[in-house]
Amino acid sequence: MTLAFVALGLDHRHIYGMTENMIAQGARCLGFWTDGTPQPLAGYLDRFPDIRRFDTLGAALGAGADLALISAIPADRADLAVRAMQSGHDVMTDKPGCTNTEQLDAIKECVGETGRIWSINFSERFEVPSVTMADQLVQDGAIGRVVHTTGLGPHRLNRATRPNWFFDRARYGGILTDIASHQIDQFLHFTGSETADVTMAHIANHANPADPGLQDFGEVSLRSDRGSGYIRVDWYTPDALPNWGDGRLTLLGTDGYIELRKYVDVGGRAGTDHLVLVNGTRCENIDARDAGLPYFERLVRDIAHRTETAMTQAHCFKVVELALRAQAMAERTP
Repeated sequence: MTLAFVALGLDHRHIYGMTENMIAQGARCLGFWTDGTPQPLAGYLDRFPDIRRFDTLGAALGAGADLALISAIPADRADLAVRAMQSGHDVMTDKPGCTNTEQLDAIKECVGETGRIWSINFSERFEVPSVTMADQLVQDGAIGRVVHTTGLGPHRLNRATRPNWFFDRARYGGILTDIASHQIDQFLHFTGSETADVTMAHIANHANPADPGLQDFGEVSLRSDRGSGYIRVDWYTPDALPNWGDGRLTLLGTDGYIELRKYVDVGGRAGTDHLVLVNGTRCENIDARDAGLPYFERLVRDIAHRTETAMTQAHCFKVVELALRAQAMAERTP
């Protein structure tokens, strides 16, 4: 049977990749609903001109879909997810899946009551082929056991295209809740940690004093019984960089290391998904663009068979919990 889905909320461009990747898996989009005319709407209609628009959220939830994709304003995602799960949908949401602990508690309660899947599309892992290759190399023992991760998530501000909610702390959830959730996900995944302690968390607004609600810099340190990690995120990507951010991930293992230059190599190599592998027998650069994106196929299978091959529910909850904990710690610390 073909999986059917609806898209709820088009307030972030991540909905493009979410929709494209589900369609690539053979899923059928029954339509979308969004409140008003958010900036990404025009791009969505260009990419998917034949997808119908529902007039109301109720109509979208009553269309008979199996899955709801959610990329609304971050503060609104939890309520949409709960309503979708209560109406029989599994959920794939953009990060952050929610913006406070009360919302997370409501989602956990709903998952427990309904048995639905609540999955966050951590696009910096699930939509990046070089991460897929790194994952396979780690599983194969290429660098031994991963004991430290360094995750860098710089982003371009693109002020002229940002809606008002982007500058409202209550609406976007804070820089660590939002961007750093990607790197927390990768730390837990690659070190094999079920949980972690937040040992340091810091936020700042260094470059945008006219926007007091914006946090333009953040950093986090994590430690678990399996390893430790450092995360830095910011909104400082310079104009000369040819893309939105020089995102990188370094995995330090007991027998070597892997560095991913995910989106660009400022050292001169063209394209994306550059993987550097150094161990006892290899020291090389690898083109990882064709490594695939297994998350979406696995999620389709999980929906059909009620399994957890794409990501465990416990992992998804823990990433959000740690991001919220780091955000709270940073905002308590002067």
